[in-house]
Amino acid sequence: MVVRTPARRRSSIRGSSVLLHAVMAVAGIVMVLFLLAHMYGNLKVFSGAAAFDDYAAHLRTLGEPILPHGGALWILRIVLLASVLVHVVAAFMLWHRMRAATTGRGGRRYATKKSPRGVQRTYASFTMRWGGLVIGLFVIYHLLHLTVNVIAPGGASDSPYQRMVGGFSIWWVTLSYLIALLALGLHLRHGVWSAFASLGANTGVRRRRHLNQLAYLITTVIILGFLLPPLAIQFGMVT
Repeated sequence: MVVRTPARRRSSIRGSSVLLHAVMAVAGIVMVLFLLAHMYGNLKVFSGAAAFDDYAAHLRTLGEPILPHGGALWILRIVLLASVLVHVVAAFMLWHRMRAATTGRGGRRYATKKSPRGVQRTYASFTMRWGGLVIGLFVIYHLLHLTVNVIAPGGASDSPYQRMVGGFSIWWVTLSYLIALLALGLHLRHGVWSAFASLGANTGVRRRRHLNQLAYLITTVIILGFLLPPLAIQFGMVT
């Protein structure tokens, strides 16, 4: 019979948490790659209706005849969905372990007179959980609107271009998109940095500074790329 000492038990817990952080980081990187690809597709709206609809149709014929019609798209969807689930489950497990380890007090266990609430976190770090919830709710709405074609705030259409232009012509649709992008930006900036840190790439002051700059760069590119189409549509530059 093997008896684990308290030190070994703590080491085992830390090891599993490190693994969870790494798994969460890899899943997050997969989602970032998807965002970059999705951003590229959205920017096709500036090429006109024909180019945008042809791009959307091409996604369903990708991989033919080796794969069935829409096969590659479903593979990408499954990989993305698996990444989202793994990311969320790992985040919940880490949060639950933190709560258990601090008896529900979190950063307040470090409270001082100068810092009565304990550890001070960046605004992005503080909003990771609620930002993720906002993003998740918006993604569901976004899929129902532009992918499944169940919700049609700008009018029903078989054309992805018309659904996009019609939807973002409505101010509250664009506003909800901007709110979701704000949450995404905060989530991304902190998440990209955390992903690299979890994978052990933040060794040294200089490298940490470069990774921080990279996190800002990736976040800026993605958010601006997603902002351009709805704003252009809202202000009549794309019709």
